[in-house]
Amino acid sequence: MNRYGRAVLIQKKIFMIGAFAVGKTSLVRRFVKSVFNERYLTTVGVKVDKKVAHVDGQDVTLVIWDLEGQDRYHNVRSSYFRGASGYLLVADGSNRATVDVAADLQVFVESQIGKLPYMLLLNKADLTDSWEVAEEQERRLSEAGVIVRRTSAKTGEGVEEAFLLLSRLMLTGYTNAQSSE
Repeated sequence: MNRYGRAVLIQKKIFMIGAFAVGKTSLVRRFVKSVFNERYLTTVGVKVDKKVAHVDGQDVTLVIWDLEGQDRYHNVRSSYFRGASGYLLVADGSNRATVDVAADLQVFVESQIGKLPYMLLLNKADLTDSWEVAEEQERRLSEAGVIVRRTSAKTGEGVEEAFLLLSRLMLTGYTNAQSSE
């Protein structure tokens, strides 16, 4: 509430970025609509969704920009980043190479818009038999200041928590310790 007794409306833009087929769209659909679809949906350009999240007693409208998959950062339209308060890097835990793509994209994003709160989501945590990202690699990323969470758009594991944590980080002005310096 502001000093006039009116509710304060908070809106934050976030974007999802990562390689092709890591599950960005599925994560957004799970978070916004609580659904999962086995059918692969390719995002062309950008798709925008909204959801009101309840964070520490505040309602925050999240405007989520789901960017098309990127295997190379020079194909990314940096104009999509404008006005963002934070972002989710998404990698496929069953495809180790997508973690490297996410790391390259993080450096590119930071070079374009500076430091913002972000997290690395290792998606497809339900695929335990084909998981390729070693716990040691996750630990090294965490030690470098990257907040890493395992998620599964299919089962919903960690999805809501990841979006809420990023929201909390954006509200507090947190920026990751990792730097491209």
